[in-house]
Order: sequence, then C-alpha cells, then structure tokens
Amino acid sequence: MKMIKNTALILMLMLLPGVFNTSPAWADSRQEAQQALERLRKADLHRHYPEETKSIEATFDVAESYHKDQKYGLAERFFLLASQKIRVLETYSGQHAPATAAPQSDTGEPPRADSPPPSEPVQPAPVLAPEPQNAKTEGQNGLADETEQTADQTVSDRLVGASDVYTVSKGDTLRLVAAKLGVSRQHLLKVNKLDPKATLKVGQHLKYNNRKIIPQRLRDGIIVNIPDRTLYYFQQGRLVRSLPVALGTATKNEKYVWQTPTGKFRITAKQKDPTWYVPPSIQTEMEEQGKEVIISIPPGPDNPLGKYAIKTSIPGILIHSTTKPWSIYSFASHGCIRVYPDQMEELFREIKINTPGEIIYKPVKLAVTEQGRIFLEVHQDVYGRHSNLASEVRSLIEKKALSDKVDWKKVENIIKQKQGIAEDVTL
Repeated sequence: MKMIKNTALILMLMLLPGVFNTSPAWADSRQEAQQALERLRKADLHRHYPEETKSIEATFDVAESYHKDQKYGLAERFFLLASQKIRVLETYSGQHAPATAAPQSDTGEPPRADSPPPSEPVQPAPVLAPEPQNAKTEGQNGLADETEQTADQTVSDRLVGASDVYTVSKGDTLRLVAAKLGVSRQHLLKVNKLDPKATLKVGQHLKYNNRKIIPQRLRDGIIVNIPDRTLYYFQQGRLVRSLPVALGTATKNEKYVWQTPTGKFRITAKQKDPTWYVPPSIQTEMEEQGKEVIISIPPGPDNPLGKYAIKTSIPGILIHSTTKPWSIYSFASHGCIRVYPDQMEELFREIKINTPGEIIYKPVKLAVTEQGRIFLEVHQDVYGRHSNLASEVRSLIEKKALSDKVDWKKVENIIKQKQGIAEDVTL
C-alpha cells in the first residue's frame, strides 16, 4: 500500500484535540498504552496498515523492556509514543474521527477513511518524564546535576539502548559492568573520568551510552551483528531482546580461524547443563601450548559453556552462557556466541527449536528516526573485511539523499573514533 506523506495534514492532526496529548499522569501512561493497543487489535487495523501496527507494537515492546529493567523514565517516553502513534492511526483510519472539520488533502478533498497514515508521523516535543530509577541528583561520583542531563531524550523504533546512569551493585567490577551494559571498559573510564586502578563502590553512579542502531529485522528469529557484538531477538516482527555478546577473536592463520562466521542458520537443539565436547582444533591448540589435552568437560563450574547452550546449524557454533561473564562484549571466544549468564537463562527459555537466525557483519550503520533525526554508528573493522569505512559511510548517506542534512564534521569525527555508539549527526 502506497504511503501518504502530507505535512500539512499531519500538522493539522497535531492541532486536533487529544491527538498529541503529552500530559497523562505518570502512573497511567503504561495502562493507557495497553488499553490503546488492545483497542487497536480489536479494530483489526493491522490488515490495512501492517507496517504502522508493526511499528506501534515494536514501540510498546521497547517500553515494556525498559519498564522491566526499571528504567521508568525511558519506559514512560515509549509508552507515550505508542499511545500517540495509535491515536494518529485511529484518526486516519476513521476509527475515532474527530468532532472538528476533516483536514483537507493537497487536492482540496477530505482524506478518505482508508487512506494510510504517514510513514513517519511528526513527533511532539520531548516529554519531561521522571528520570530513570538509577539516576540521582548527586552521587559518590560527584555527578550532581549531570545525571539528569544523561537521561536519554531520543525515542525511536530504529534505535535500542540509551544514554543513562548505572548504579553499582555488590560484586560489580568495571569489566563486569561494561559486559552487562554492552559498552567497553574504556568507555566507562572516559565518560566517568575514572582512574583505571580505582575500585567501584556499591551505590556509585556510572554514566554510559549503549545506544545502537538495529542493523536488520526479522519476522521471528535472531540477528547477530559481529562488529557491534550484539544479539537481536525478534518475535512477530518486534525486537524483544538485544543482548551484548562475546564473539570469536580476530585470530586467523594457516592453522586456526577463530573468527565467528557469517551466514544464515537455524536453532537445532537446546541443552541445560551441557557437556562440552572439545573440538579437535582446540585440542590441538591445548597440545601446542603444553596444556593437558581435554576431550570433554561435564556440567559444572569448570564447563566454559555455563548452564545453558543453544546449538545452531552452523557447524561448531553455539549460543551459550559462560563462566567468564567479564568477557562479554569482546572478541574472546573460539567462534561461539557467549551471552551473560543471567541474560542467557531468559533467552534459553524463550528460544524455540527451528528458530531462524543470521550472523551478519556491518561495522557501519545509518538510521533516520521518526522525528527525522539522522544517527550514525561506526565500529572497528575487527576482522578486516572492509577496505574503507569512510567511503562506506559516505555511500550510505548519499544513497539515502542525506548529504545536505548531516553535519559532516560530526560524521568525520565518528568515523575517526569508531566508538560503536549511535550518535546524532543531523545538521
């Protein structure tokens, strides 16, 4: 179905009562979004507007994910966005026609009831929702008011993650926090101005930014993007989980290739408390290093697969938990995909046999949000598969006709730093 992009019509909709109401009570935003979503489903609008309803469902799922993680400020913004999208769709579809005069189209005729809504509805001004639960106005880092400014104001179905503040728990180390959040240790050191030798304290606040562009979508299944060391899990076209992972090292020589391979796959088996059968190549490596050659390791604390393993159709490639949680968000495995133990337990429960997936390699990602903001994300080409990342960035920007809409100085800086964070480069 061909989409309508009618700026005048959208602006008129913004003036209609209740279409962009951004002032519901904090306690009611989740309930309002749930009720609106249920209303949308009963109206059966997905048959006429599949892309729009898919976008709304994805927005609601992002909100639920933040709510589950107790990031209530971010959850609030996404619940509000979901409700607003539903109101716009209902208005266009004629399900809840406003009492005011119908807005005119470019031809001077009232829009038909079955006319599709714009693919990128105008987003109202950012809602000043309560800050995330773990953000304080002052803390042991001496962040003071800076933590309030760290709360993410970006709302988009094309992005995941946020600029936020993490509160240190008992047993946390810098490497463990970085692994859980999906950021580098150097990132935490830099943005928090920490001494590398410093010990974290319970209750300490750490600023971070783990915002990423969703690289590719599936109806149902898994996408693993090697450069951004992240696993994306989709259900019914909606992103339900994004997890930092550890992948294969860049080691590659005549004898060994530990790089994680790309390609499509299916989940062929799941096992709790697995036995690790050591591949012959790793046995050979053990022998060359003068170590005892081990053929298999039974379930237990010494098993590097941890408590859960998911087998893929790619030979030798497992998605598994690990006894080395600090290695997550690095290139440290012999090719397998390691997941943080607590996160792996949840993923293991949800994944079903025959779930499809694909491992891809995209060090450069570009996205335009619903509000027209342009985000760029550039990673290190750790496996050396791209000859010129700068050229690739320029090609992506030109392909989307965005050359006159980006700040090229910001673009050049992002290419130079390769921090792997989705950053706004809108001019």
